[in-house]
Amino acid sequence: MRRYSASDALPLPAAGAARRRSDWHALRTLLPYLWEFRGRVALALAFLLAAKAANVAVPLVLKEIVDSLTLERAVLAVPVALLAAYGLLRLSTTLFTELRELAFAKVTHRAVRRIALAVFRHLHSLSLRFHLERQTGGMSRDIERGARGINTLLGYTLYSILPTLVEVALVVGILLAKYEPTFALIAVGTLVPYIAYTVTVTEWRTKFRRQMNEEDSHANTRAIDSLINYETVKYFGNEEHEARRYDENLRRYERAAVRSQSSLSALNTGQAFIIAAGVVLIMWHASAGVVAGTLTIGDLVLVNAFLIQLYIPLNFLGVLYREIKQALADMERMFDLLGAHREIADKPGAPELAAARPTLRFEHVGFAYEPRRTILYDVDFEIGAGKTVAVVGHSGSGKSTLARLLFRFYDASAGRIAVNGVDIRDVTQASLRRAIGIVPQDTVLFNDTVRYNIRYGRPDATDAEVIEAARAAHIHEFIASLPDGYDTVVGERGLKLSGGEKQRVAIARALLKNPQILVFDEATSALDSRSEKAIQAELDRIAEGRTTLMIAHRLSTIMAADEILVMEHGRIVERGTHRELLERGGHYAQMWNLQQLEAAERESKACAASDEASMAQDPPTAPLVAR
Repeated sequence: MRRYSASDALPLPAAGAARRRSDWHALRTLLPYLWEFRGRVALALAFLLAAKAANVAVPLVLKEIVDSLTLERAVLAVPVALLAAYGLLRLSTTLFTELRELAFAKVTHRAVRRIALAVFRHLHSLSLRFHLERQTGGMSRDIERGARGINTLLGYTLYSILPTLVEVALVVGILLAKYEPTFALIAVGTLVPYIAYTVTVTEWRTKFRRQMNEEDSHANTRAIDSLINYETVKYFGNEEHEARRYDENLRRYERAAVRSQSSLSALNTGQAFIIAAGVVLIMWHASAGVVAGTLTIGDLVLVNAFLIQLYIPLNFLGVLYREIKQALADMERMFDLLGAHREIADKPGAPELAAARPTLRFEHVGFAYEPRRTILYDVDFEIGAGKTVAVVGHSGSGKSTLARLLFRFYDASAGRIAVNGVDIRDVTQASLRRAIGIVPQDTVLFNDTVRYNIRYGRPDATDAEVIEAARAAHIHEFIASLPDGYDTVVGERGLKLSGGEKQRVAIARALLKNPQILVFDEATSALDSRSEKAIQAELDRIAEGRTTLMIAHRLSTIMAADEILVMEHGRIVERGTHRELLERGGHYAQMWNLQQLEAAERESKACAASDEASMAQDPPTAPLVAR
């Protein structure tokens, strides 16, 4: 994945060549999305030619009107036909221009829609590693600017660049056909240095736009990251610290923006000078022709009208080139996202997973997030169809990594994971994940209703099925007590709900999915003891007949598992049933004794607090006497 730094702005020859290749790559990526509407594009181009032909014909008719009204050729009647033709051509210019825009509008918006959707889908197809290494705020800004850049590129190309080139060609052709070559030479002699100057200066100043994009993305990333972690900022009173970090990027953005505006002023001034010089030369030559009698007043008006028609689009051509270069720079990062390598991809022709009564097997699995950080070593175990295997261990022992590998967020570095004897890398990811339901430790909800978040487990579920899943997760009564019930919006990442409430929504969501394989990753970690007992009984019930992997910290929740694996530093160090492991007196027994001791201490403190509360409500009637 290509990354950006301040060195990208340096005007080195290699960097310039790479940038040009990138521009062409962006255009090639865009073209297939336009090919679907090639008929509309052709119709729009036809309307474009008609509009420009009418526009160029206006000065020709104007010349005839002026010449018919001069003293030498004065007529008694007003040239009604010429005036009508003049008005019709003016109307035709506007009419064909609007028809062109109408024909092309669907092309532009459909292309933007399809590319944005393609990027969105591609981002969801990338590995978890990619998303952990990216910052969501900057990435969303890249997509937003890229979509806007496509609109700019397509709009300016068809609505401005091509019309201007067509008009220049028609005007130069008419000047060559009707007048001496000097007029055409002056027009072309003005156009060539104007374009050369515009391209050169715009290439130089594009680096400032790129710097603006960089700082804008960084500022947006920091702002979103800070707002998402609003509570953490408040806990530590770091509002000013966050404001200073945000302002650092805004300050750099401001510097780049000022440089961009200064270079823009220099560009505009140079463009105006070149145009002014061309106008003076061609008008001087036309005036000399009128004085010499080789040209009429109408010819002078015609040449002047042509110059005005050329001057306006030529003056705007500089703006267009700048905008197109900026649009290409904006599109570049979005297309980089679209071209990001899929670390986890389906094999060509991969079949669907046959998940009926699945047997799950980890065969000598090894895994490392990076070469120097190995997480799992030779992990080997099997979960029979309808059986439950629990995995316990201290934080960092690799328990949750097992679930990530099972879902193919990553692929194993060694060994394989098989379902019914089939390597999960040989089947489609969609069918694999469709067969697995998970209740994660860190439950993140969408900023939508409770109903939507539960129904996310199976989007086509009915309201009755959603309520049934909520009842099974022991959260229906709580939801029903809310003012808006199931239509209550849970807030960003579900922050309006407590940790236990979010976890019960996640349980309901997994129940609604009704998968063949269940994964409970600390599924009751956010629940109090009373709720945990009720939910655990329900989890045990729904796990019956399903192949279940339980990742747990509280050993009391996995006592009924068919087999318990104890992991230490990425290795399985013990395995057996709850009773067998206690009798063995190893790691599991130590963990069990420690948790029982902690539970006893908590119960003792709770009883003491309850006694103090009772004493406060019902004090003794006689003082105690110390003996």
